[in-house]
Amino acid sequence: MANTFKLKTFNGSSTGANTAMTVYTVPAATTTVVLGITLANISAGTVYATALVENNDGDNINLLKDIPIPTGSSVEVMSGNKLILETSDVLKIQSDTANSIDTALSIMEQA
Repeated sequence: MANTFKLKTFNGSSTGANTAMTVYTVPAATTTVVLGITLANISAGTVYATALVENNDGDNINLLKDIPIPTGSSVEVMSGNKLILETSDVLKIQSDTANSIDTALSIMEQA
């Protein structure tokens, strides 16, 4: 099985408020290790961000819920922890403000 390190990005400059935007979906026959998630506020005011995992078994969770990110700031979600995602799991990011959060996702895919 090959391990491939990747950076997945999501440009949040044209997203709706309170809409969960898909950042990453685990491909078929793949297990993914999330090494880091960085959320950057690109708006003119404080935003409140939520990170969600839609699990392929239907057990959906919030990794974080409505955390404040001040103007010009970013937050590192993982802080040294790891998250394992399986085939068809989906990672989504949501903000209370339109056009406000850029996302960088550092992962390792094992296929």
